[in-house]
Amino acid sequence: MARVTIDLPSMLGNVLGGVRRIEAEGDTWTQALDDAFRKLPALRVHVCDETGALRRHVLCFVNDVNTRFGEGPPPRLRDGDRITIMQAVSGG
Repeated sequence: MARVTIDLPSMLGNVLGGVRRIEAEGDTWTQALDDAFRKLPALRVHVCDETGALRRHVLCFVNDVNTRFGEGPPPRLRDGDRITIMQAVSGG
């Protein structure tokens, strides 16, 4: 299993008690997120919808690759990979 770092946006970190980075393990980015959810359960509700899929306004990057546009099974992670969660902000 790969050891990776998950970076969270400041806006999300603020509602999670200041957490901006989580160390996680997994063979794929989805497994790494599941590990992060076990360590920080409140994260799931901000990142995933009721079906368990990423919310529409949430983007997830593995290194520099947007996971929304992947085809086929998720690529395997390697030690040291970085997962970045980003949330779209809108308003007027």
